[in-house]
Amino acid sequence: MADSVGIAVMGASGRMGRMLIDTVTASHKAHLVGVTERPGHDWIGRDLGEALGGAKTGVMVHSDPLDVIVKAQAVIDFTTPEATLAHAALTAQARCVHVIGTTGLTDADIAALDASARHAVIVRAGNMSLGVNLLTRLAQEVAHALDADFDVEIVESHHRHKVDAPSGTALMLGEAVARGRGVSLSEVSDRGRDGMTGARKRGDIGFAAIRGGDIVGEHDVIFAGMGERIVLSHVATDRGIFARGALKAALWGQGQAPGHYSMMSVLGLA
Repeated sequence: MADSVGIAVMGASGRMGRMLIDTVTASHKAHLVGVTERPGHDWIGRDLGEALGGAKTGVMVHSDPLDVIVKAQAVIDFTTPEATLAHAALTAQARCVHVIGTTGLTDADIAALDASARHAVIVRAGNMSLGVNLLTRLAQEVAHALDADFDVEIVESHHRHKVDAPSGTALMLGEAVARGRGVSLSEVSDRGRDGMTGARKRGDIGFAAIRGGDIVGEHDVIFAGMGERIVLSHVATDRGIFARGALKAALWGQGQAPGHYSMMSVLGLA
């Protein structure tokens, strides 16, 4: 496996963790060198294969992320903001590619990641899928072409277990629209309407979140003008698209200069 990239997956037992493990294991360009779980999890100290209900793989489940980062050329991280920041400090020291799909990061969190990215490659995106990143570029271009006479609403739908809203993808789309209009999203974002809110403010970018069932992810960017609407949509039916995108980012990051990249760079759209 001389040309195979060693990958560590953080948070092995979750839905994305399991999907990432399957995707890396099936790849002929990468191999799994280690996985982590939170301290106290009953998988800690066990062989990953046995923990998943199968045969032994020789890959152990660790609670200390350093145990797997030192063996990896890339880390794929869909965990929590707190865990991701701790991982980033370690990947910076190890000069290891850090692919981040974690959502819910604050501006302060992102600033901390910027500091880590001075020493190592970080690829971060609210959504790792090819289709969503193309949608993001389209949303920016349409927003640039249309003025604020077109109201923008971003509607996102996810499964009942999702804990944050708006989704990281919805915010990524909102940022793209704001860039297209040359404004700051924080100044025009409208995330909650209830009761007598008054008329819609011109130039605002609205967000709405739907939660239910097993919806993998659906996003609509609506440009609503007088007498016409433009709707850009993406529907995800298989969580594997996010895992495949994350692996693509991990492979792309090998040999790149330290920096804080997005999937646009990975896809050659930056």
